[in-house]
Amino acid sequence: MVTLLGGTPTVTDYAEIARRSLDAEHSTLVVIDIQEKLLAPIFQKDQLVRNSQLLIRAASILKIPVVASTQYGKGLGGTVPEIASLLPGTEVADKTLFSCFGSDLFCSLLKGMPGHRTTLLLCGMESHICVTQTALAALREGYLVHVASDAVSSRTEWNWKVGLDRMRAAGGVISSTEMMIYELMRSSSSAAFKELLPYLKG
Repeated sequence: MVTLLGGTPTVTDYAEIARRSLDAEHSTLVVIDIQEKLLAPIFQKDQLVRNSQLLIRAASILKIPVVASTQYGKGLGGTVPEIASLLPGTEVADKTLFSCFGSDLFCSLLKGMPGHRTTLLLCGMESHICVTQTALAALREGYLVHVASDAVSSRTEWNWKVGLDRMRAAGGVISSTEMMIYELMRSSSSAAFKELLPYLKG
């Protein structure tokens, strides 16, 4: 087990963590289990897919590496085409444990990312199961965790919200897709902003 930042933050550290600006050079986007057989009953599924696509496009433009997972792909299907088409050449870590950190391949891919990647940006499903368990494991490993609240969801609105509450209580920063992207871009004069603007207006 590798501790990046001196252990899990205490509740009193939350404000300090939330004050830190996101930095593309230190971030990795984690796309969790957006799969064919899981997506149909998801609360606000169209929003989840649209915002996950936006995060993936932003990651590509900002040179942020992406790690993706599936939950028991043999039975639940692969990543939905709308997401998979934006991740050409990305190796997907299939797992049976709910936390992505239960996959040796996922951990290997994460540790193999270039640079000093101390922050994980999370999107996917389900908020109260795989996303939460991944966030909690990441926090225990010493990562900073930001969750795109409008790019994660569950089968019910209640469980989506409970998942967000649990992650925030544990020290994860609850954010939104646009909040993350604009914070990473920093300026409207940046080349990244100009490239992303057509998608942000969509």
